Amino acid sequence: MILLTPSQRARLLANGRMMDADHIPVVKFFNPFGQGTWLATELDEDGDILFGLADLGYPELGSWSLSEMVAIRLPFGMGIERDLHFEGRFPISVWAEVALVEGSISAAERELYARTQREGGAGCERRGSGRP
Repeated sequence: MILLTPSQRARLLANGRMMDADHIPVVKFFNPFGQGTWLATELDEDGDILFGLADLGYPELGSWSLSEMVAIRLPFGMGIERDLHFEGRFPISVWAEVALVEGSISAAERELYARTQREGGAGCERRGSGRP
């Protein structure tokens, strides 16, 4: 699977040029066999270093290598996948806050979309920079 479409790559690069903004995640990656979820908001000019919220057992803001993610080999010849149906909707600061309270990105996703349904489709407001 291609982890980044040209459109997603362009958006991530553009976000990377505006580092002080509280970006909405562009793409969600996940391990189809277990732990590992990543929400990417920015891509460095080098085309390899992503920034966003990573959850390998504990959600935290940080950077990781796209090439290392692509190189991960899982059972049955699979690798890390991109969630084709993901819609960020909320700034990364909101994702990080809810993921810390709920314990994971997956639990945060359930909570944020439940909030959206309860509030009739309204999103959460932006809250400062997503960068620590």
